[in-house]
Amino acid sequence: MKLDGSIAAVVTGGASGLGEGTARALAAQGVKVALFDMNAERGEAIAAEIGGVFCAVDVTSDEDVAAGFAKARAAHGQERLTVNCAGIATGQKTVSRKREDGSLRAHDMASFERTVRINLFGSFRVLSQSALGMASAEPMADGERGLIVNTASVAAQDGQIGQAAYSASKGGVYAMTLPIARDLSAEGIRVNTILPGIMWTPMMAGMDQKVQDALAAAIPFPKRLGTPADYAALVLHLAQNVYINGECIRLDGAIRLAPR
Repeated sequence: MKLDGSIAAVVTGGASGLGEGTARALAAQGVKVALFDMNAERGEAIAAEIGGVFCAVDVTSDEDVAAGFAKARAAHGQERLTVNCAGIATGQKTVSRKREDGSLRAHDMASFERTVRINLFGSFRVLSQSALGMASAEPMADGERGLIVNTASVAAQDGQIGQAAYSASKGGVYAMTLPIARDLSAEGIRVNTILPGIMWTPMMAGMDQKVQDALAAAIPFPKRLGTPADYAALVLHLAQNVYINGECIRLDGAIRLAPR
C-alpha cells in the first residue's frame, strides 16, 4: 500500500497516545485521516491540525461505530487502513485484600467485563465494520483492498500480577489475529497486530519520574520507554509491506515482564 493522498485511514483512540502519534504520522504522508475517540475537544483540535476529520465514537456501541464510519467515508471515501488503538488499562488481582480490614474480595466483574468490552469487543466491532466496507472496494496493487492493524500488548503473553482482565482482553486481540486474517484473505484484506511494551503515553506521563526511569532501565535495549513515534513507524511499515499478514509483532525493546 502506497501511503499518499489516495489513501483514507481510520484511527481509533486517535486523540491521544499511540493513536495520536499514528494519526499524525499518517497525515504527514498525505493520508486522509479520521480520528475515532470520545474526547471531542482534543480530537477536534488534532483533526484540525492534521487536516483530518474527528468522529465522536464509543467503540462499545454499534451505533457509534457505524455513524463514525459513515462520517469518515462521507469526508474521505472508503478507508483502506484502520488502526485500532482505543483501549483502557486496568489492574486488580483475582483475589485481593481490602486495605480497611484485610478481608478478602474477588475481582470486580463489572471492571473485568468493561475491560474486555472495550479492548477486545471494541477492536472487533471496529475491524469487522471496516472490513465490510473494504471488501466492496476496488483492489489496489497486489490485489490488496485494505489493512487492519490492532493493538494488543506484551501483557497478552507475559501478563503481570493484577493484569488478569487486561491480559485476557489483549490476549483475545492477539489470538484472533490469524483467524481473522485467514477469514479476510479471499477479500484481499490483511490483518496484523502490534504488541507494545512499556510505552510513553499520557498515563505514563502522570507517574513519578523515578518510576519512569526505573521502567526504562528494565528495558534491554534501547534503554528508554517506547514512544508513539515508534509505534507509528511500525504501522507505516506494515502498510507498505504487503507480505506481512496474520502477524503479531512485539514492539518492546526485548523486555519480558516480570511477575510484578
